[in-house]
Amino acid sequence: MNVMLADIETDALAAAVESLHEFAPRVRGVACDVTDPLGIERAAKMSYETFGNVHVVCNNAGVGGGFDNFSLENWRWVLDVNVMGVLHGISTFVPHIRAHGEGGHIVNTASVAGMQAAQGLSPYPASKFAVVSMSEGLATELKPLGIGVSVLCSGPVRTRILESSRNRQERYGPSAPHLESPAAAWISQIAENVQSGLDPMDVAARVLTAIREDDLYVFTHPSGKWRAKTEERFAAILAAMDKAAAR
Repeated sequence: MNVMLADIETDALAAAVESLHEFAPRVRGVACDVTDPLGIERAAKMSYETFGNVHVVCNNAGVGGGFDNFSLENWRWVLDVNVMGVLHGISTFVPHIRAHGEGGHIVNTASVAGMQAAQGLSPYPASKFAVVSMSEGLATELKPLGIGVSVLCSGPVRTRILESSRNRQERYGPSAPHLESPAAAWISQIAENVQSGLDPMDVAARVLTAIREDDLYVFTHPSGKWRAKTEERFAAILAAMDKAAAR
């Protein structure tokens, strides 16, 4: 495939493009802030002009943080990147894929946090629940058109997501300090999990398989505590339905 990488962090983008050229010369990069719909459109235009029709779109930009619970600036930042960034990618590229009629696939990065309710009040899991829901609805709408949708619900992966504030835009103000909360222990644990998490290359391979097999859900940690917490949530929902039915 031809590949167009988009990133708000220009130095990292340039380094990634250079490293990929060693074995994949058809790779380009474009600076892009996913919270800006016009920026997404500019990136899309460059992609079309460079390579022609786009067939696979990965809405992968995301930030962590916002664990102080109540900062509106933090909520706006996390939701603008993690939710609106995905929506901007969808609204920009889906009409293009529909128009060229050659089929395609959309990959939206959520998280296992979008399947569980075990992380306290935080914009991060809220944003990931939203991306899961968006992906499920989009899959239903696009399936008759030959366009697949996958939602990546990953567990810990060795990325720099816990350093997301390095790219926090000025309009969202400075990062707020963490408040003491029931989520504090989870925050400490997730930092350890990220350091020992999966290699991003392994996750990429799973996503590639999901695209080829047209899988909606892509899990990187399908067993252990991640599955148990998800089952716990679903069991609670079904129990509530049974309780309502009994009345």
